[in-house]
Amino acid sequence: MKKDVFISFSATEKFEEIDYSVKYLLRCAICATLDREGFDRPAEISVTLCSPEYIRGLNKEHRGIDKETDVLSFPLYETDELMSDILEPVASLGDIVISVPRAKAQAEEIGSYFKKELMFLAVHSTLHLLGYDHERSPEDDELQCRKQKEIMNALFPDED
Repeated sequence: MKKDVFISFSATEKFEEIDYSVKYLLRCAICATLDREGFDRPAEISVTLCSPEYIRGLNKEHRGIDKETDVLSFPLYETDELMSDILEPVASLGDIVISVPRAKAQAEEIGSYFKKELMFLAVHSTLHLLGYDHERSPEDDELQCRKQKEIMNALFPDED
C-alpha cells in the first residue's frame, strides 16, 4: 500500500460504526485506486464522514440538488492540471464526503456489508478526484464503472 498518501479524517458527529478499522479500510480503498490509476506522486485527501442532513446541504449548495446523496467529491484540480508537473511536493487531490447512514442503508439494500460499501464509495469518489466524471457522458460513466469494478475485484478477489 502507498505510504505517501496523507488522509485526514473528520466527522460531523459521532458514529458508533466508525472506528480505526473503518478508517484503515477507507485508506486501503483510496490507495488501491491511486495505485491502479498509476498515480505515483505523494497525495493528500480529506475524508469527511457525515449525516444525511450535512451531505444534503452540500449537495444543494454545490450542485443545486436539494436531496441527500451517498457521496460527494470535491476535486482541487482539473484533470490536465493534476497530471502536469505541479511544483507542490504533495498533490492535494481534494475532499471526499460520505454519508454514513446512507452507506449503511445502501449496503442493506444491495445485500452487501457496510464496510465494503464505504470502500466502494471511497473508490468511486477517488476516481472523481482523479478526473473521472460519470455525469459527463455515457462513455465516462461506462469507463468509471469498469474502473470501480476492477478496483473492487482487486480488493475482494474471492467475491463476485
